[in-house]
Amino acid sequence: MLTKGTVKGIISNLVIVEVDGAVAQNEIAYIDLDGTRLMSEVIKVVGNNAYVQVFESTRGLTVGTKVEFQGHMLEVVLGPGLLQRNLDGLENDLDKMEGIFLKRGDYTFPLDEEKLWHFKPIAQPGDKVTAGSWLGEVDENFQPHKIMVPFTMKGEYTVKSITEEGDYNIYKTVAVVEDSNGQETSLNMIQRWPVKMPLTAYKEKPRPSKLLETGVRSIDTLNPIVEGGTGFIPGAFGTGKTVLQHAISKQAEADIVIIAACGERANEVVEIFTEFPELIDPYTGRKLMERTIIVANTSNMPVAAREASVYTAMTIGEYYRSMGLKVLLMADSTSRWAQALREMSNRLEELPGPDAFPMDLSAIISNFYGRAGHVILHNGKEGSITFIGTVSPAGGNLKEPVTENTKKVARCFYALEQDRADKKRYPAINPIDSYSKYIEYPEFEEYISEHISSDWTEKVNEAKTRLLRGKEIAEQINILGDDGVPTEYHVTFWKSELIDFIVLQQDAFDDIDSVTPIERQKYILDMVTDICRTDFEFDNFNKVADFFKELINIGRQMNYSEFRSDKFNQYRKQLDELISRKKVSD
Repeated sequence: MLTKGTVKGIISNLVIVEVDGAVAQNEIAYIDLDGTRLMSEVIKVVGNNAYVQVFESTRGLTVGTKVEFQGHMLEVVLGPGLLQRNLDGLENDLDKMEGIFLKRGDYTFPLDEEKLWHFKPIAQPGDKVTAGSWLGEVDENFQPHKIMVPFTMKGEYTVKSITEEGDYNIYKTVAVVEDSNGQETSLNMIQRWPVKMPLTAYKEKPRPSKLLETGVRSIDTLNPIVEGGTGFIPGAFGTGKTVLQHAISKQAEADIVIIAACGERANEVVEIFTEFPELIDPYTGRKLMERTIIVANTSNMPVAAREASVYTAMTIGEYYRSMGLKVLLMADSTSRWAQALREMSNRLEELPGPDAFPMDLSAIISNFYGRAGHVILHNGKEGSITFIGTVSPAGGNLKEPVTENTKKVARCFYALEQDRADKKRYPAINPIDSYSKYIEYPEFEEYISEHISSDWTEKVNEAKTRLLRGKEIAEQINILGDDGVPTEYHVTFWKSELIDFIVLQQDAFDDIDSVTPIERQKYILDMVTDICRTDFEFDNFNKVADFFKELINIGRQMNYSEFRSDKFNQYRKQLDELISRKKVSD
């Protein structure tokens, strides 16, 4: 028997409901507004009053309206056909909705109910299976989509029968399993899972160590992220967060890309919808959208939907991770999600924390980031979710609560700097403030030594030190003037500029320079490090600037040339000749 209730009070999207029975935290309820069913979620229970956040506009809602509780939490439907979908925060398929504007109370099913999928069995009758075990496989946009035992099933089961290979829709029974009591359960291709609960159908979750190549030099070389790692990109308006996200989404070594646009401005979300279908996947040559899912929810949607969207995206990511796939999840922007949490906290009249954010903001962010990671499944296969969120701090203030609390949990910090963006030094990642904690892990050090070079970390740390020293000297030159510091200071400064222009700066609109494979990144780092370790002799600071500007110009031309092509080798030869003329002879 479902619990019923009556609306007692309305504070914007927060509705107080007097209930006639038991309700649970995070339970879903529908408010019946003149025949239109408004979905809501219980966020607090006090006595016989349930406080629910409504995922729709509450305009026209009145005291006395009837409410029906559903007995389950906010769930997502999981199954083949999610790829290439444009979903909202509640997993409604936006392409199935009619009209320009979303209609209140209009909910759609996210999967294609009639499409036939070519099913190939993996399990055999008699096999012992548990939640998350692979029963069969269908091809979803060239990805091996595993049909699994529902994650909600507890204990061990025996496969009684499995459907033979063939074409079936998502409702076709593909397997029958039997529990220890002899009770049989028929399973089809779809299942449901509550978004607020992590999916833990795996054997272990070791510390990630394998480099995730993004093709962005300032990330891969200086502050690498790993498969199953976490990172975040804070930056003020106009510093290039969206372009950097697009670059990582397009170029990173991932099987599945999920974009969660949680509370971004409508024009930025429209960019994703219009640009992503046109992008070509550099790994397959087909459309990138084939392996992408977009979960969109703009700033003008109710705040409760922003919170739902990040959890929906993460749960879909965990589902694909359970298939042994590498998932890249990008959330833009987690600041809007935190602002939604702040609004609901204020409406609940809870004790405010810093900047009026909830007191438990740190725990909420930590729990969410903790759901990413690299896992080993029960069958020995591996999967991962790499999560990169962007933060939009008001006025570019990196000391505000969302940035500070995210810094505590994310292992990589890519600070986008207004000053670098103003100087057109893109990507505008500040090389000194940014960091990657993975570079300190012995497992990562071992991986890098084996796959790239044993002295890679040493050269990266040297480059960072030179950049810091260059910044300090730049400040001294700014105060004392060019002729107020020794010539060797100018040499140190220009060596840091060499690293900046050749290693860090990248042209996102050039076919060659926009993506740098790790082999080429190693070549560039080795070349620049050798130049920085070379001693040069100059008469005055003007000669220093002229010489290094010429070096930088040739180095940048190399970045625009096909790796190891005749043109590339010709520029390298010019570079070597220029260096040999100026270096101090042994």
